[in-house]
Amino acid sequence: MRKIFYVLAVLCFCTACQQKAGYTINGKVDGIADGDTVYLQDFMNRQLVKLDSAIVKNGTFKFTGNQESPVYRYITYIKGDKQYVADLFLENGKINVKLGEETSVGGTVNNDVYQKFSNDFIAAQKEMNDFYKAIQEDTTLSDEQRQAKMNELEAKEEKAMDMIYNTIEQNITNAVGIHLLPSYASAFSEEKQQALVEKVPAEMVNDNIKRIKDHLDLVAKTAVGQKFADFEMKTPEGNNVKLSDFVSKNKYTLVDFWASWCGPCRQEMPNVVEVYKIYKPKGFEIVGVSLDRDEESWKKGIAELNITWPQMSDVKYWDCEAAKLYGVNAIPATVLIDQEGTIVERNLRGEALKKRLAELFQ
Repeated sequence: MRKIFYVLAVLCFCTACQQKAGYTINGKVDGIADGDTVYLQDFMNRQLVKLDSAIVKNGTFKFTGNQESPVYRYITYIKGDKQYVADLFLENGKINVKLGEETSVGGTVNNDVYQKFSNDFIAAQKEMNDFYKAIQEDTTLSDEQRQAKMNELEAKEEKAMDMIYNTIEQNITNAVGIHLLPSYASAFSEEKQQALVEKVPAEMVNDNIKRIKDHLDLVAKTAVGQKFADFEMKTPEGNNVKLSDFVSKNKYTLVDFWASWCGPCRQEMPNVVEVYKIYKPKGFEIVGVSLDRDEESWKKGIAELNITWPQMSDVKYWDCEAAKLYGVNAIPATVLIDQEGTIVERNLRGEALKKRLAELFQ
């Protein structure tokens, strides 16, 4: 009988421990009156959704609960001109939150890693912004010195991107890496993206990771060395035209994905205009594929940017069928195709485009 009571006592004790296991969020907030409310929220359908609330007392608040696996959430206080938001990973353990003009989260494994990443990212961003501002304000710099400074800035940007990539890679099997990867994937080459998604555990593949995988599959089908995928769209005059109509008639055809609303596209366009003038007589053609939302903006952009090469569009913005076909998720983007229909290069711009065309038409 004593043994039975002992076993029951142990089971009750263990059950009590399991019930108590969970998360505790201990929060501190400045300048908020007692009785005000702080919310724990999710982000769904492009809006915050309240999950729980806590009353502020003596500048503190507290949330408790149980979370089976880490999830990304927000703690918010919005009243009048005060809008405080802290993002965190809701996971079992003791989480410490400072909410205010400057927020910080820590205390658990994922939140400590994420806070370090946030601190490093903010520091790198501030360094680059300050450096760029100093370049712009320094009127004594010669063209050569200014270019050297811009090269230095580019090196800082590459260092920051390496930090982001390394953080994701080191945390690809936990909630931090799974959260960060979709946010920054498009900033990395397809090869780097592929290396990361291959390391994601099968049980952690969510809809966002699946979208990256689907994008990489599309890009692989239209990668360098593959045959181009044909498509048909309308010209600004309303006529139907196929990409193959141009590919078969020219030594090389550059498919240029752009839009009149795209700032980087407009900055790159003078360079495209320049190479077109040089190489058009030698058998080079460009086919512009616009991701504009309406015909008038598209046509206005063509005139403003001195575009004289053929244009196509379905005026579907990011739902552009050609962009989907080639896995384009950022513009400007280019695909260079030879007369036999083989994709020679992708995403050539600026000096890289000039150099490659010079090699091909030498």
